[in-house]
Formats: sequence, C-alpha cells, structure tokens
Amino acid sequence: MSLPLSIPSPEWSYFDLGPFRIHAYAICILIGIFLATALTSRRLTKRGGEPGVVLDIILWAVPLGIVGARIFHVLTHPNDYFYDGANLLDVFAVWKGGIAIFGALLGGAVGAYIGCRRAGIRFWSFADALAPGMLLAQAMGRLGNWFNHELFGLPTTLPWGLEISPDNPAYPVGLPAGTLFHPTFLYEIVWNLVGVAVILILERKFRLRWGSAFGVYLIWYGAGRSVFESIRVDPSEIFFGLRTNVWAALFAIVIGLVIILVQSRRHTGIELSPYLPGREWKPADAEVESGETDSERGDPGDEAAEPVESRDVDATSTTDSRP
Repeated sequence: MSLPLSIPSPEWSYFDLGPFRIHAYAICILIGIFLATALTSRRLTKRGGEPGVVLDIILWAVPLGIVGARIFHVLTHPNDYFYDGANLLDVFAVWKGGIAIFGALLGGAVGAYIGCRRAGIRFWSFADALAPGMLLAQAMGRLGNWFNHELFGLPTTLPWGLEISPDNPAYPVGLPAGTLFHPTFLYEIVWNLVGVAVILILERKFRLRWGSAFGVYLIWYGAGRSVFESIRVDPSEIFFGLRTNVWAALFAIVIGLVIILVQSRRHTGIELSPYLPGREWKPADAEVESGETDSERGDPGDEAAEPVESRDVDATSTTDSRP
C-alpha cells in the first residue's frame, strides 16, 4: 500500500510513434542537451563569443561524450554485458539506459577541446560557460532514470520513498513487496539544480573565470554524487570498500580543486575575451562602423610583438596564448 507521499514509478518508459519506439530516457537526455546548449550559448555570447559558436563545439562534445559515457558504464558494469549467453549488441543499446556521467566528462572534454581549437575558443572559457548547463542536463538525465525504474537507493521508511515493482530485475532479493526505496534520482535532481544557483551566485560574487567555475562544478557534483552513490543498490565493482563511481566522484573533487588552484595562479588578470589570440571574432556591424583598414590601424604585429602574460593583474585575456 502506498504511503501518502511515496513516489510511484512511471507506468510507461516508452511509446510507439508509427514504426519508431521513443524512449522517455532518450527524450530526457535530448532535453538536457538542449537546455545545456541554450544556456551555454547565452553565457558565452555575453562574454564576447560569436552567436552560434557553441553549436560548433557541441557537435564535437556531445557525440564523444555519449561514447565516453557508454564505454565508462560498460567497463564499470562488466557483469551486465559479458556473461555466458549475453547479447553483445546490448553494449550499444544506450536507449535502455546505462551511461556514466564521468565517462561523459572524459569523452566530452576531448570533443570540446577539439571543437574549441577549431572555433578559436579558449577551452576553459567554454568550460566555465558550460558549468551550470552541465548540472541542468544531468538533472534531466536523472529524470530519465526514474522513467527507466533504475538506480534507486536503499530501502527506507521515509514517506517520500520510491515505489518499485517486485518484478523489476533490480529489486533486491528477499525484500517484501511494497518496500520503499530512497529516490536517489530525485536527490540528485535537487542537488544539481541547487548547484546551478550556487555557481551563478559564486560567479557574481567572485567573477569566476579561467576554469574556476568548471572547477566549482566538479567539486559540487563530486561531493553530492559521492553521497548518493553510496546508498544505491544497483551492482557495482568495489575497490577498497567503495563503489567505482564513489572513487570517480572523489577524483572529480580533487580535479576541481586542482583546476581552481592552478588556474588562479596562472591567470591573475581579467579574462576579457573567450577567444584565443589572433582568433577573435568581431561583429560585422562593428567592422562596418569602424571603417578602418589594417593599414589605418597600424601594423597589428607591432602590438603582438610583446605579448602580455595574464599573470600581470592588468593583463588582457586576448594576449595570453594559454587556453
């Protein structure tokens, strides 16, 4: 019998549209990608980026992020895919669930770096613009886990426990029907949405730049994930008493701290442009209004001859070649 505040699992996880089967999990992922792209584009454009340049980067980051997410999940859950009689094609069945955010971060970072180099955007400028959007996308991804009836936590007597059918393959053996479980998907959704607000507030107060906002993202997400992961009941490889993703979350915290410390020492100046030196974008109307030619402005080589390092407090971001 359901308690008044208990959370029911959805009665459907997909619907058929003609010959196509549309999975709710996939819809959630796509909505998350859209929201993250829209927010990142707005943030990067406000910082001087060309409108639409984020799409050029996303076209590299998203595919490699999905590949990395799937590879990481499969490698950390080998017993789910490699056993006698297993269908190896299930390794590619992403629509059934099973992508890991830490793998997405690794694969997506490679894709974003490639996209940034091609677009002339500093990698860390893009990462900072992306930081709150990542948490927004991950919140939508966790909603997809709810539709898939997966990744729930330990049994609980709390009134907001999650209802799981005993027929669910992930239902713990020996527990009576009607047992409620921690809705870890909901905990993480709330944590991620609060994280969006935290990053935006810290940016206003401390002007986080040069990768610091992304560092805060890694610390925030890693801290929450290390807790939520610890109460999940789905199978996982265990190393030194901790689940694989707990180790990954702790590693994310360390990486976030390193990024903030290293980048704050390397770059003490104001980040005036998200572009690499020599790759700056100038609006067409600004060029028309100026009516100046290169010869009228002088030889740009004279200005670039002595680059100003961003270690100088008064340094501009457009003269530092580091990402």
